Amino acid sequence: MMMKNNLEEKKDMLLEEITEKLECLINGFEKVLYDDDDIFLQNMKTDNLAGDDVQKYRFWEWTQGVGLFGLWKQFEENRDEKALAMLKRYYDERIADGLPSCNINTTAPMLTLTYLYEYTKNETYGETCREWLKKVLTELPRTKEGGFQHLTSDTLNEQELWDDTLFMTILFIARMGKLMNDRACIEEAQYQFELHKKYLEDRKTGLWFHGWTFNGRHNFAGGLWGRGNSWVTIAIPELIGILGDDCGPVIRRLLTETLLNQVEALKTYQADNGMWHTLIDDSDSYLETSATTGFAYGMLKAAHMGLIDEYQKEQDIGQTETKCPKLARVPLLSSGRRSPRRVRICHYFTSLVSSFLASIRYRIAIACP
Repeated sequence: MMMKNNLEEKKDMLLEEITEKLECLINGFEKVLYDDDDIFLQNMKTDNLAGDDVQKYRFWEWTQGVGLFGLWKQFEENRDEKALAMLKRYYDERIADGLPSCNINTTAPMLTLTYLYEYTKNETYGETCREWLKKVLTELPRTKEGGFQHLTSDTLNEQELWDDTLFMTILFIARMGKLMNDRACIEEAQYQFELHKKYLEDRKTGLWFHGWTFNGRHNFAGGLWGRGNSWVTIAIPELIGILGDDCGPVIRRLLTETLLNQVEALKTYQADNGMWHTLIDDSDSYLETSATTGFAYGMLKAAHMGLIDEYQKEQDIGQTETKCPKLARVPLLSSGRRSPRRVRICHYFTSLVSSFLASIRYRIAIACP
């Protein structure tokens, strides 16, 4: 009986801590969501490739897209009405004001809108998603072999594949494929993952290069960038989860093995304090918060899906000694080096991390009824 009481006490303490962290993350994100990125907006005055109103980009870019997805996950897991209200307000305001031009990065907020549309049945959301999908598929430039060129709001990146694209755009295509029962979209998403894997995965380490250019056929400087790798850690389990039974068994197996290879490599390079460096294999580069939170989210998501079996064999993730880094050591609300812009980016990523905190909270709550 005493053991049961101790377990219940530990459970209650952990639930309380997670609840506090979730509240902190969401409150912080609510402020940052409408914060101007002065450096980006200044650059857009001269480098706006689409030539449309720069003000449309103020609160609609990849950074918002990452955090909004975490906010949706918080609602999905806990039915947090505050999170839902924040999402509705955000999308209603942005759609009413008019959205910016379609590119890889401005597609990121559309992923969450697909879920909000499915839940609310609001046809304004649905029509916005369908119109945007048409632009993605018919207007965005392609590289050789049919890849999505990483066109952004201010940079053409001609004939370049970036791993960011998997989260920013390809997950949206996959989601719309499921919503519309469109096999062509589902196959397109799977093809893009395999094409990016072909050119970005480092066969020596299992980590990923940030980009590839068909102009010169090389991986830029050959750096193994932390945040770039975290997009892969996030996107692979998300794609498999989105597609479900529509994910072909061969693709599922290839992507799962790819993720396992990356996780095995990450285990080697995790710092003593639980974080990763901005250049993963360079311990002299600074510790980076957004990469660390991205890895934490992706690996725990994969664990909950059963893609990383070793997590599920241990009640305490921190005791796992096999393929997985020690996520119990990841300092979720601390940071490595930060600039003003990086502070905002870290808030968006920590909002994403709220989704796996919400999942942990739910699992703990039902474990000891």
